[in-house]
Amino acid sequence: YKKVGRARRLVVAGCLVERYRGDIQKDMPEVDAVIGTNEIDRIVEICEGAESGEAAAAEPYLYHDLTPRILATPRHFAYVKIAEGCDHPCTFCVIPHYRGAFRSRRFESVVSEVGRLFGQGVREVNLIGQDTTCFGEDLGLKNGLADLLSRLAQIETPFEKWIRFLYAYPNRVTQKLLDTIAEHAALVKYIDMPLQHASAPVLKRMKRGASGDIFLKLLERIRKTIPGVTIRTSFIVGFPGETQGDFDELCDFVKAAQFDRMGVFSYSDEDTSQSFALDGKVDGRTIYNRKRTLMALQRKISARRNRAMIGSELPVLVEGLSPETDLLWQARLSTQAPEIDGVTLINDFEGDEPQPGQIRMLRVTEAQDYDLVGTLLPSPEGESLRPRLQPALFNIQPAPSFVVPNQIPAR
Repeated sequence: YKKVGRARRLVVAGCLVERYRGDIQKDMPEVDAVIGTNEIDRIVEICEGAESGEAAAAEPYLYHDLTPRILATPRHFAYVKIAEGCDHPCTFCVIPHYRGAFRSRRFESVVSEVGRLFGQGVREVNLIGQDTTCFGEDLGLKNGLADLLSRLAQIETPFEKWIRFLYAYPNRVTQKLLDTIAEHAALVKYIDMPLQHASAPVLKRMKRGASGDIFLKLLERIRKTIPGVTIRTSFIVGFPGETQGDFDELCDFVKAAQFDRMGVFSYSDEDTSQSFALDGKVDGRTIYNRKRTLMALQRKISARRNRAMIGSELPVLVEGLSPETDLLWQARLSTQAPEIDGVTLINDFEGDEPQPGQIRMLRVTEAQDYDLVGTLLPSPEGESLRPRLQPALFNIQPAPSFVVPNQIPAR
C-alpha cells in the first residue's frame, strides 16, 4: 500500500511492540518505525529516527497534567490514569513485562488534571491504573489514594460530581480508604475489587494469596463502613490446576458474598506469563461451562438485588438516547460504572426533557437482570441530590464464616 496507495509510513505501536520488537524489526522490513508503550511522547522523533536509520531507545513514560490529550469518551465522563506499571507478581499477568514497574503520578498533577476536567464540564471522573490502591507508595505516601480522593472530593464545582476509582487490590483496601469514601458525598459508594478466585490453592498458584474466608471478612468490613455500597469483582475460571472442587468452592463463595456486579474471564495462556509453564491445564470446553455456570449464578443474585431497588429514588447521569431504540433514554446510577456495568433506561420523564450530562433524580420502576428502568424526576441543577433507597437494599446479612470442607463433592 505504501507503493500504490497513500500511505507514507508504516508504524507498529502498542503492547505487542514491547513483546516482539526485535522480531518485527527483523522480519518486517516494510515497517518504518516501532513505538512501544513507553514512547508515546516521542512518536515524531522515532519516525524521523527510523527514516534516517537511527534507533530510538525506549524510556519509562508517565503522562502528566500538561500532556495534551483528546477526550475519547463522551464529554460528561472521563478516565484519569493515576499510575502506570505494576509490581504484583500475578502469574497470569504480563503487564509488568510491557508496562514496567509501578510508578505513581505526582499528587498535584492528578489534582490539576481532574480540576481542569471538572472545569470543562465533566461530571464523572474515573481513576484508573493497574492497581489504584497502591497510588503514592513509590513516592513515600502512606495513604496516597485516600488522601488523593479526599482532595479531589473537595474541588469546588457548581454541579454535582462523581469520583470513583477502579481496580482495587484486596490487601490494599485499608480502613482509612473506606472511611474516606464514606465521608465524602462526591466519592461514589462503589468498590471495584478483582478477587480472581476464592480457592486458596488456586490463589497460591496465581501468587495472589488470601482465601475465600479472608475475602468475606473484608467484604463485611466494607459493607459495615459504607452502608449501601456497591461491590464489583471479577474472577478467572480455568486457571491451570483448578479442580472441580476449586470451582465448586468459588461458586459457594459467590453465593455467600452476594456481589452487586461481577465479571468472569476464561483463562488463556500467554507465552510470557509465569502461568504458561504451569501444569494441570483445563480444557476449553470445561472452562466455557464453568464460566456459564458462574455467570448464571451471579445473574440470579443481580436480578434479586435490582428488584430490591424498585421504588428507590436515585441520582442518575443522563447519557443520551438509548443505542437500542430512540424511544428510551439511557442513564447510569453512580453505582453503574461506564462500559462494564449495566445501565438505567428512562421510559418517562417529568419536567424538562433530559439532556446528556445532566445529573437528575430517577424513580426506579422496573428491574432486569443487570439493567434498571425508571422515570426521571424534575431536579433543579446545582441542588444536592440525595438518594432515597428502599430498606431492602441494606438487608445483606453479615457473610457467614466460609469454611472449606475436607472434601467437596463434584457436581
